[in-house]
Amino acid sequence: MKLVILDRDGVINEDSDNYIRSVDEWIPIPGSIEAIARLSQAGYTIAVATNQSGIGRGYYDLTELDAMHNKMKRLVNDNNGLISTIAFCPHTPDDDCNCRKPQLGLVRQIEANLNTSAEGAWFVGDTDKDIDVARTSGCKPVLVKTGKGNRTLAKASADDLIGVKIVNSLADFADYLLNGADV
Repeated sequence: MKLVILDRDGVINEDSDNYIRSVDEWIPIPGSIEAIARLSQAGYTIAVATNQSGIGRGYYDLTELDAMHNKMKRLVNDNNGLISTIAFCPHTPDDDCNCRKPQLGLVRQIEANLNTSAEGAWFVGDTDKDIDVARTSGCKPVLVKTGKGNRTLAKASADDLIGVKIVNSLADFADYLLNGADV
């Protein structure tokens, strides 16, 4: 199985320091939906791993999160693509759970849902937490400059970025992968 794991906020959709709290605030980054569809059509299995502490903070509930995810899946489906599974952590950083990135819980959930190993998969994110969980789980880390990506890049040392593929956006990553990246 050719697996690509995507962070959500800042990779697929616009992010906000005030959280994405409703389906109306869930706005795809230009080209991201099409990128997911292109990867899916090329035989990649797409999974999403997303921290959603806004639930634990009381900013929105599971019904609203489901509405956001249904919108995302519908848009991808409308472009003839498929998101195979979505794993999310509803906890705040203080909850000390095992699913909040950079912990491995979301990756393990994806592995269980898809009955596969994530080792060797691509993991696309916009924060150091995404890079950390990618490395810890044996995935290939990709940092997009969208969302918090430029901020992450600005504060990272050269050592922090060893082995990290840096791209402008999810659309650029899809171009890279579909044009013969060393997979």
